[in-house]
Amino acid sequence: MTADPRAADTRAVVPLDPSLAPPGTRAFRDAGGIPADQWHADQNGETLVPTHCCFCGVQCGMYLRVDRGGKVFGVEPRNHDINRMRLCPKGINAYQQVNHPDRLTAPLMRRSRDEDFREVSWDEALDFTVAEIKRIQQTYGNDAFGLLGGASLFSEKTYLVGKFARVALKSRHVDYNGRLCMVSAAGANKLAFGIDRAGNPFSDILLTDCLLIAGSNVGECFPVMTQYVWGARDRGASLIVIDPRETAIARTADIHVALKPGTDSAFFNAVLNVVIEEGLTDETYLAAHATGWAEVKAKAAEYPPSRSAEICGVPAEQIVQVARAFARAPKAMAWHARGIEHHSQGVENCLTVINLCAATGHIGKPGAGYGTLTGQGNGQGGREHGQKSDLLPGGRSIMNEEHRRQICEIWGIEESELPPAGTSMMEMVWQMQRREIRGLIGICNNPFVSLPNYKVVKEGYDATQFHAQFDFFLSETAANAHVVFPVTTWAEDEGVMANAEARVVKHNKAQDPPPGVRTDTWVMCELAKRLGAGDKFAFTDSREVFDELRIASAGTVNDYYGITYERLEETGGIAWPCPSTDHPGTPRLFEDGRTYHPDGKIHMQAVEWHPPMDPYDDEHPMSLTTGRTVAHFLSGNQTRRLGALVEQTPRPWAEIHPSHGFRNGEPVRVVTRRGSEVFPALVTEAIRPDTVFIPYHWPVPTSANALTIDALDPRSKIPEYKVCACRIEHAEKIDEVPGPPVAPGHVAYPETQVSRTDPLPPTSPQGRGTSERS
Repeated sequence: MTADPRAADTRAVVPLDPSLAPPGTRAFRDAGGIPADQWHADQNGETLVPTHCCFCGVQCGMYLRVDRGGKVFGVEPRNHDINRMRLCPKGINAYQQVNHPDRLTAPLMRRSRDEDFREVSWDEALDFTVAEIKRIQQTYGNDAFGLLGGASLFSEKTYLVGKFARVALKSRHVDYNGRLCMVSAAGANKLAFGIDRAGNPFSDILLTDCLLIAGSNVGECFPVMTQYVWGARDRGASLIVIDPRETAIARTADIHVALKPGTDSAFFNAVLNVVIEEGLTDETYLAAHATGWAEVKAKAAEYPPSRSAEICGVPAEQIVQVARAFARAPKAMAWHARGIEHHSQGVENCLTVINLCAATGHIGKPGAGYGTLTGQGNGQGGREHGQKSDLLPGGRSIMNEEHRRQICEIWGIEESELPPAGTSMMEMVWQMQRREIRGLIGICNNPFVSLPNYKVVKEGYDATQFHAQFDFFLSETAANAHVVFPVTTWAEDEGVMANAEARVVKHNKAQDPPPGVRTDTWVMCELAKRLGAGDKFAFTDSREVFDELRIASAGTVNDYYGITYERLEETGGIAWPCPSTDHPGTPRLFEDGRTYHPDGKIHMQAVEWHPPMDPYDDEHPMSLTTGRTVAHFLSGNQTRRLGALVEQTPRPWAEIHPSHGFRNGEPVRVVTRRGSEVFPALVTEAIRPDTVFIPYHWPVPTSANALTIDALDPRSKIPEYKVCACRIEHAEKIDEVPGPPVAPGHVAYPETQVSRTDPLPPTSPQGRGTSERS
């Protein structure tokens, strides 16, 4: 589409000079956003702003369509390396958030939760917040106030979250909602490789001969990534999927292992057992590049296929098939996601996959390696620069004296002023329950939907004396706060994110925010100034924050120093580590056979399987597992307001096997030790008979996470979302889906609410054996 050069912002808009390339003769991006000849914009003055999707860790490239008045009104796919003109349902609809009628456009405040919110000035909201911070900290100590960030924030903002907590609040209590997502993989990566990121770029999938996907519903959670899976299949690669459900991607697999939830490490230990017994290990590679192999080998010997088949509820023959397919392939890759990470032994589950890759020598080569699929848009970058409770910028450890000294020098504070490590997100909620944390600021998160065991979460937040929340919609969590700060969407600011490949990409500003809305950066800096730390937060925009982040990461494993906004615009993305501005980045790790441990070796770890934390008994004989659906994202605060997505998937359901005697759409009560809720049944043969699946994007009384257990992995502190004991019962009436909260004086946007009353589940994407809607 042609665009009006007079409307162009040269910092954010694709160049519009047609002399760069005749229209239609080069890629859309390289042609400066000008389409093939004879095509014209349907709106005079339209500008295309190149950016990336705000949702998952694939980070698809897109153009936001901006009208002459400077407002975002549409989207076009972008021929970026990552997605090559493809967008998923969420990406296509993401732009509708920007000028949505539910947007918050003024600070909301109340002095007590017994009062109604009222719109106030920024000064009143900021002054009240600062007064409450000071009152609580002066009375109970600095650590009585906490901060929870989010992994959908730009990296510049995640950097500020960690700095603000430790320098302005002077509190040890800071964590983020990536604690609910990637930390098990991060813990395993650090233990095994000394670095926390995927080892290979997505493009390596196209080169592999065998692709193993464990615990990832790729077709719904990362739809655009399926192009890489199909590309590999077109070359003849075999596909192995490990998942208790026959998801869309599992249905196409050569081998689908429908193992019982919570048994992943027992399964992968048995696969390794077969690899060893059949002489399929790469002993030369192991001798040169690994430690701990003897211990891992001895532990695998305790898990013959017959034993693990009984634990996992799968045929022993399948374990043998997986081992032979993966180990015999000239090049094999393993990718996993929350399905094996959301467990009380999530770190260990990931380590067993790493053990398999290392034992077969499938590490650090084109088409051979290991990686994790990131749930949130900045799930990778969001944990790299300091908002995680135990980390400082650059992935430094807050417990390491030298790391502390380095950051204190950059921040201009004394080492004695830097607090020690804090606790994890769920542990902070428990501390709120115990009134150890009495005040909280939340940024880019919605724990009332996303955390497990809702009753405990509600009690914890209700126990706080003061709670402020940053958001652009009134989330369920924000609706419980004392102050709500209206902040920008991703399209109203600029910044970087790191996708699941650790490729840093740049998001560009497409429009100015509505009057009364501020950036998260501005709000944190303004609060810091009023708390007496303004000299440490004298940032006017994201670029200035990013320049400090680059310096703070220099020389670390997570080195961003060589990445600049200009280079990102030119290249479309750079994989860290990138230590200098002439460095190309590092899309593939371990090519020289060395890891990031001082000895350069993979530190393999022996793993003993243990059962899930919520025990089965006669009252709770089945497994409840949770996950995402293609139309929605995380807590649904964004997607449950977008009409096409609500219409596609208006409500959650309970996916159950036909053997239980339910008809499609009948009320089924799911009961755990935390409570019960009633959902429409989605009856399908594509799930294990002993398992129930519920998508988790909705609040109570239709919240999957009102039922899940708040048991944590002892290493990563990730909750065990993917398995808890349950039973199912016939019920009389399906629980109604509540509408999203809205600001006072507003009503829920009607176009997104009509289909919420639909009593039936959506038709299942799995297909086989699924009842059709009538």
